Amino acid sequence: MTESSTEILVVGGGLGGVAAALAAADSGRRVVLTEATDWIGGQLTSQAVPPDENPWIEQFGATDSYRRLRDGIRDHYRRVYPLRAEAAASRTLNPGAGRVSKLCHEPRVALAVIEEMIAPHRSAQRITVLERHRPVAAHTDGDHVTAVVLEDEAGNRHTVHAAYVLDATEDGDLLPMAGIAHVTGAEARSEHDEPHAPEEADPTNLQGITYCFAVSHHEGEDHTIERPYMYDFWRSYRPDFWPGPLLGFSAPDPRTLEAVPRTFVPNPDIDPLAVDADQSADAGDKELWGFRRILARMMHSPGAFDSDITLANWPLNDYWLKPALEVEGLVDADTVRQAHEEARQLSLSVLYWLQTEAPRTDGGTGFPGLKPRPDITGGADGLAKAAYVRESRRIKAVTTVTEHDVSLDIVGPHGIKRRHDSVGIGNYRIDLHPSTGGDNYIDIASVPFEIPLGALLPRRETNLLPAAKNIGTTHITNGCFRLHPVEWNIGEAAGRLAAFALDHGTTPHAVHAKDELLRDFTALLDRTGVERHWPDVRGY
Repeated sequence: MTESSTEILVVGGGLGGVAAALAAADSGRRVVLTEATDWIGGQLTSQAVPPDENPWIEQFGATDSYRRLRDGIRDHYRRVYPLRAEAAASRTLNPGAGRVSKLCHEPRVALAVIEEMIAPHRSAQRITVLERHRPVAAHTDGDHVTAVVLEDEAGNRHTVHAAYVLDATEDGDLLPMAGIAHVTGAEARSEHDEPHAPEEADPTNLQGITYCFAVSHHEGEDHTIERPYMYDFWRSYRPDFWPGPLLGFSAPDPRTLEAVPRTFVPNPDIDPLAVDADQSADAGDKELWGFRRILARMMHSPGAFDSDITLANWPLNDYWLKPALEVEGLVDADTVRQAHEEARQLSLSVLYWLQTEAPRTDGGTGFPGLKPRPDITGGADGLAKAAYVRESRRIKAVTTVTEHDVSLDIVGPHGIKRRHDSVGIGNYRIDLHPSTGGDNYIDIASVPFEIPLGALLPRRETNLLPAAKNIGTTHITNGCFRLHPVEWNIGEAAGRLAAFALDHGTTPHAVHAKDELLRDFTALLDRTGVERHWPDVRGY
């Protein structure tokens, strides 16, 4: 067992963790950032998910540092890739021309840009990154977390002592380890009077996870993978609320729950510059190849690429049979391991079905030319290194954001709940995928929201802060707080808050409670490019 110390320990290297580490280091503080895989960046990199963002993202609705990340991704393509002149000149370049986002791109590009962003702090020894380290224990003194024990892939353990600990893990792993009061799954309707909450609480009712994978298509070639050992199960599996087998091109429309056919046509001859990615007008999820395409061959010089590359994060490969999160007394570690293995088998089965049995528009079956791309995702078999996790443990917070704060039907078509303690903004539909409790999609129109500082504060005063999807939301409102720019904003605010508390010899709870400290902290956020209030936006 080895030991070290730092001022701020950020456990979890996803988007929230990276943003928290950058914010704390920008404030002059020493930071240790840990990551379970060998890629920092979470949703954008190890999970391989193109960014889900608000419809105004090109004008406003993100912090300056998140905008630098987006600009850096576009600049990387302009510097490195053989883009057509028209594409390179586009201020709003969408490299993959995917319909899910105005900035669909490859995970390795996001990784390269994130590494560039932290590079100066690494050189100055303000940020130390411990990759392939996961938390296994926390040492506490009352409500104070004194240290976190990390374990590497070889089983070696290292204890890091810190003045502040930020939990940016994908599952909120530190909350049970440190004894922080928290919630899992769905709250009962009686708790917050949320219209879409279930009558009874179910702590094991969690949104499904997804092992995304990347493929290109090469007509005339055969890249068929070995038949997955669970293929027969997944090929015959038909959820009660599904219009047919899960492995099929018919699935519910998330917004109406009506059965809607999906199409799958690799490498269509459509100019990618003509694609308009605007989910507020069109979800874009009915044409699977173009939905999350991350490289568009026709965006580049002729002959540079012989295929597009698309990312499979579709209704077909969402997994919800078992909870992928330990819940004390209800879900154990073995069940979680089984859930992840079955989720991997589902994604491999989707790929094998596409290669061998999927119906083609020409009347044939199968696309053997589909080639899995582990060189793109960095994971085995073309799967992402880590599961895309939509829902983690959540702190019991000073302020809990409920459906009443964000639902369009409740707040009204021009309503935004203004927060005096806002530390950022966000917007996305309340988008809950099928869950382990047997729920179908829950997809609700929402309004732009402001992130309250109180949602980042555990009810009992502590030096542990959430810095990702583990803030004070509910099972319902997590559905619009869990996306890329909001997670980044949460992490950035948490990193600034920890550094501010150290600078002023105070605590995060005191910053929230004392008007003068809150004014100083929010003024700091304003100066550092955190948008805390929405302008007058319409049409959502």
